[in-house]
Amino acid sequence: MTRHNSPPAPNEDAGQQEPAEGEPASGITVVGLGHTGDRILAWSTWGAGVGVALVVTMLGAFLAAQAWPALQANSVDFLTSREWQIDGTPLRFGVLDLIWATVVSATVAMAVAVPFGVAIALFLTHYAPRWLRGPGSTLIDLLAAIPSVVYGLWGLATVIPLFTPIQTWLQTHAGGFPLCANAGITGGTLLLIGLVLAIMILPIVTALSREVFAQVPPSHIEGALALGATRWEMIRVAVLPYGRPGVMSAAMLGLGRALGETIAVTFLVSSLPVGSAWSWSLFNGGETFASKIANNAAEFNDPTKTGAYIAAGLVLFVLTFVVNALARLVIDRRKAFAA
Repeated sequence: MTRHNSPPAPNEDAGQQEPAEGEPASGITVVGLGHTGDRILAWSTWGAGVGVALVVTMLGAFLAAQAWPALQANSVDFLTSREWQIDGTPLRFGVLDLIWATVVSATVAMAVAVPFGVAIALFLTHYAPRWLRGPGSTLIDLLAAIPSVVYGLWGLATVIPLFTPIQTWLQTHAGGFPLCANAGITGGTLLLIGLVLAIMILPIVTALSREVFAQVPPSHIEGALALGATRWEMIRVAVLPYGRPGVMSAAMLGLGRALGETIAVTFLVSSLPVGSAWSWSLFNGGETFASKIANNAAEFNDPTKTGAYIAAGLVLFVLTFVVNALARLVIDRRKAFAA
């Protein structure tokens, strides 16, 4: 029996040639940016990055140039002295007290804001019902829209009266601990400033952490749950490791604001008298770099005196730059390790 092969079915696209490699299969000409658009975008982003670097460099150079004459005329060690006498000759000014007050208040703010911000972000992304996630996120984000002066007034009118009994109780029962020693300050202490700053940076930490946690691949979450993990175990082994670089970035952004906050700190801080004794207590007063410059802006009538305050601003500039650079290095190393 002879078997005949049936002829091939007619091709509806007969007469059409196969598209060459790199051409659209549909035969439609695609008009786009192409290589020219890529080059424009690349040069634009490169120029923006170089521009930002130049602005930062010029700002640092300006501060250093303006501060140099005052630093040359200074007769005490600038970084380790607690004196601030710029009315006489020779100048005697140091920033040790400013460094301590700035770092302590920012550290308190970070210690409070970061855990609370991460917890709120986890609640909004993994625990809160759907109807609560939107309003809850909006409410947290609205805190970032409140001006600093409002936080300062709120701290004066509300936080200080409420916090004073707590401060008194801590000084009475934990006064033997150096950080809780009674320093004789009844107004704005470093601990109080740190708590107000924590509320100010809470929206930054919460919003960025929430966005990072929301980007965790569903396969990671579903895989952990499929292996029998509880919700908290899933968060601990899948969500937190994935979001750790983002949380660190959010914390560093919040730290940058805490270090440089001016108006609220100026309203709340209790300045120390000249020649006051050194104290490690969180219930002591003091001035941060920003509040010191803001409180004495009226003295910027002499180039040498102005240079002393610009030198203090230069230290704050360098401190913020170093902190952010170290944070970026740690984040990059963690990303490389995770990859």
